[in-house]
Formats: sequence, structure tokens, C-alpha cells
Amino acid sequence: MGKHLVLVGGGHAHLTTILKIPDFIARGHRVTVVGPGPYHYYSGMAPGVLSGYYRPQEIRFHTRKTVQDRGGRFVEDKVVRVDPDKRELTLVSGELLPYDVASFNIGSQVSNDLLAGNSRTVFKVKPIENLLRGKKAVESRLSTLEADGKLRLTVVGGGPAGVELAGALSKLAGGSNVSIDLITGGDLLHGHPEKVRSHVKTSLENRDIRIMTGVRAESIAENSVQLDDGTKIPSDLTFVASGVKPNPLFVNSPVPTGDGGGLLVNEYLQSVKFPEIFGGGDCISLSGQELARVGVYAVRQNPVLFANLLAALDDKPLETFKPGSPSFLLILNMSDDTAILRKGGWITRSRWAFRMKDFIDRRFMRKFQVSGEIAEPLGDL
Repeated sequence: MGKHLVLVGGGHAHLTTILKIPDFIARGHRVTVVGPGPYHYYSGMAPGVLSGYYRPQEIRFHTRKTVQDRGGRFVEDKVVRVDPDKRELTLVSGELLPYDVASFNIGSQVSNDLLAGNSRTVFKVKPIENLLRGKKAVESRLSTLEADGKLRLTVVGGGPAGVELAGALSKLAGGSNVSIDLITGGDLLHGHPEKVRSHVKTSLENRDIRIMTGVRAESIAENSVQLDDGTKIPSDLTFVASGVKPNPLFVNSPVPTGDGGGLLVNEYLQSVKFPEIFGGGDCISLSGQELARVGVYAVRQNPVLFANLLAALDDKPLETFKPGSPSFLLILNMSDDTAILRKGGWITRSRWAFRMKDFIDRRFMRKFQVSGEIAEPLGDL
């Protein structure tokens, strides 16, 4: 008798599984995919959308259509609790969704701790749809700006996401009537080699982006950012790329979690306590090894999750996930026609590095954009 596989989230680690839903159906299994919206956006190309280099259609997968075209069921909803004893998921809508095997790829989220109430002028880096709304907000403000006015933009967070956002905003809105502040509590790109940090600093400062190190944002209001040294910075639109953490779903469910709150999994990407639960990407913690929250690991987990989900449903042996070398290729899109490339000790900033990133990203998208995404109208966000 067939079993029921539930995939929660349509992110990088689930892409192969979604593409190969017919393989599960051919064995008599049912597949349900739960996602907060019909599309999943590729975060690696998000700065390019914000800067205007890519259209939104170029960086998204039509998860709902891909699932349904392959015989699966798509549920537009969110999971708020896992009951591993009953093998049941509780959705926001109240629906109870039973499973035989479940896999989670729900990513991470930006904390709300800094926000002083809800604000239409604050845009968190995740989900990516926020950046699309932020782009519209910047363009709208510029279109109504007085001749002698000034649009004040702020980016909170000095990690890779923050520096790419700052560069993208400069490309989108750059000019004498725009100011951009980048706030980072510690050093810019803390933990990265000095040469990378130097390249980033040069790229941003050449475009008059003010880098504020050693001060932290304490709270973000409608038109300002309060810093921990008492300074209040005027900000018309604020983009937040700090405080990224796993989804709270697992902390709110009776399943083992790692120190950061991610689903604790073993070498098979399987819950250390509940063998019918799997996961990948930013929402997991790998037992015995800390992985950086970068997309490369989700991509590496992609084929392993597919193989193990199929094996778990068919009671077959599982494959081991091997994270691979921690010296992965890092390419930062600076949105000035250059990118900063790091591979081990090799570091460069150049136009060809951006062309390489663009080639790699487009090739990845082509592999999984199988539902006519490029030709679709954008629609409302």
C-alpha cells in the first residue's frame, strides 16, 4: 500500500524531489507540498532583482504548477506545529495534515526584535518578496521626490546579504539625491578575509555608501533607526539583513533541535529521534557539525534528500550526506558590474567574476524552471 510524503517548503533542498514527484507516484505513493505561496524565489539572485538587473520572473520557481503538473497536491499554507507521535502537521488554516514521511525545507527568517511596530517602510531580506516590495517603494519615493529633496536609505546588517543589498540599492537609486547608510554592529563581513572586506569597502565607498561599524541598531521605527550609542539616524526606507535565525516551528514542536533552533538531523538528514522526519537547508542543524547558513549546502543536500525520502517510503537503506569542503565558492554581487570572488585563498574583484556568477545562477535556474516561469506576467505582490 502506498504512503504519503509531505514536503514542507519548496526551497533548494527540495527541488529535485519536486521535479521527480512522478518517481514517487509510480511506486504508489502520494505527494503533498505545503508552501506559503505559489512561488519560491532564489535568494542568490535577489540583489540582482533589487538593482534591476533581473526581472522577478527570472529568479523564481512556480512551485504550485510544477507540483500539480507532476501529479502532486499543492497546499498554500504554513505549518505551525509538528506532532511526531501522531505523524500530523497543523497548518495555519487549522487543517491537520497526516504524513508517513515528512521533509522540511523552510529556510530561515529575519527576527522582528528590532521593529518598533509594523511599518510599511521597513523591508526584511526574507522572504524575497519583501525585496520586490522594497524595490517598488524606492521607485515610488524617487518618482515623487522634490527637486531639492533627499531619499535616505538604510541597510541594517554587515554580512554578505547586507553588503549586496547596499550595492543593489545604490544601483537602483544611486544619485546625488540619495544617501545610503550601512550599519554593522561589528566589523564589516566579520569572519571573512581582510582582502574580501577591503574589496567590499572600496566598492561601497566609491559610491558614497556610508559604512557605520561598531554600532548596533536597537530599534527601527517608521522614519528612523535608533542606534545603541544614542544616535538616531533618519531613514525613509530601511532594509534589514541581520538577526537571521531558523524558523521557530521546531522549537514550538516536540522534536529535537540544535542550539540555534533548527531541526536536529543526523548524517542522513533525518531527525535524530523521529526517523520519518527529514530536513534540509537553513532550517536544520546537522548533529556533530556546524554548517554555515549558505545556499551551497542546500544544493548539495538536494539529491541526497530525494534519494532518502524515496528510500524511507520504500523501507530501503539511506544515503549519507557529505557536506564537502568548507572552502566553497563565494561570489558577492556588488551591483557595480563587478563581483568579489573567493575560493579558498584566491580572492578577486572583477567584471568576469560577476559574469561567472550570472552564468552559474542562470544555469541553476534553467535546470528547475520547468513550468514556463520566464514567460509569466509578474502579477501583484
